[in-house]
Amino acid sequence: MARTKTLAALSLGAILMAGTALAQYPERTVTMVVPFSAGGPTDTVARLIADKMSADLGQQVIVENVGGAGGTLGADRVAKADPDGYTVLLHHIGMATSATLYRSLPYDPLNGFEYVGLVTEVPMTIVARKDFEPATFADLVSYVKANADKVTMANAGIGAASHLCGMLFMSAIETPLVTVPYKGTGPAMTDLLGGQVDLMCDQTTNTTEQIKGGTIKGYAVTTPARLDIFPEMPTASEAGLPGFEVSVWHGIYAPKGTPAEAVDRLSAALKVALADPGIAAKMAELGTSPSSAEDATPAALKAKLEAEIALWRPVIQAAGVYAD
Repeated sequence: MARTKTLAALSLGAILMAGTALAQYPERTVTMVVPFSAGGPTDTVARLIADKMSADLGQQVIVENVGGAGGTLGADRVAKADPDGYTVLLHHIGMATSATLYRSLPYDPLNGFEYVGLVTEVPMTIVARKDFEPATFADLVSYVKANADKVTMANAGIGAASHLCGMLFMSAIETPLVTVPYKGTGPAMTDLLGGQVDLMCDQTTNTTEQIKGGTIKGYAVTTPARLDIFPEMPTASEAGLPGFEVSVWHGIYAPKGTPAEAVDRLSAALKVALADPGIAAKMAELGTSPSSAEDATPAALKAKLEAEIALWRPVIQAAGVYAD
C-alpha cells in the first residue's frame, strides 16, 4: 500500500511539474524558421513581427533562414523538430502549392503541423528592368507575345511565390516565356536590377522600394483594386487580364504534437504583434496589412490552407509543372 501511495504521489508530482513548466512557456529563445533566403519578402514579414512577439512572450524570437527546394527544406526541418513550442515555421502560399507541386514530400503540409495563425496577405506586382521597352501593361503583354523566345522571366526557384505568379501570368497570356530560376528572391532581384533578366512577378514587400526608387519598372498589381502606395499603377484585371488576381498569404506553424497551450500562447503573441500600430504602418509602406485578430488563429490558418490546396491543385496539374 505504501509503495502504491508513493508511486501515485510521484505520478501526480510529475503531472504538476509538467503543467508548471508548460505554464511558464516560453522559458528560452523561440526560433522562427523562414524557408527562404535572407532579405526576401517572407524574411521581411518574419522580421517585422519577431520583435513584437518577443516582447509579448518575454523571450527572444529569432529568425533563422533555411532556404532551398522551394521552401520545403525549411518546412521539413520544422516538421521534424521537437514539438515543444521552441521551433516554428513562417511560410507563405508555398505551403499549399507544395502539396501538388512536389511529387513526394518528406512531410504532410496539411496534417504534419499545428497551426498558429495567419500573418498577412501580400499583393504581387508585375515588374521589369527599368529600361524595358514596353510603356504600359497592355504594351507589355503585346511585346512578350511577339518576343516570347527572347523575353526572360526571373523567379526565386520552383515553388517560390514569384514562380507561381509567373506561371499564372504566362498561363493568362497563353504564352510561355524563357524562365530563369534563382536560389532566392535576393539574387533574382539583383539580376533584374542589373538588367540581366527582363521580368519578374514578386511581392510588394520586395518590390515597393525599388519601384518607388525607379530602379525597376512597375506595370501592374495583382489585387482587385489599386493599391494606395501605387495609385497610378493599374491592376492586371483592369489593364487587360480580367480575373488575374493573386496574393501571397503567410502563416505560422509548429511541429505536430506541440502542446495546445504553447500554440495558444504563440497565437496570442502573434495577435499582439499584428495589433501594433507600428507594424501596421510598416506593412502599409510595403503595400500590405496585418491579418485581423480573427485570422491570426489556428482555425483560420487551417481553413486557409485547405482552401488554397484545393484552389492551386488544378492550376498546377494543368500547367504540368512538377518538382522532384
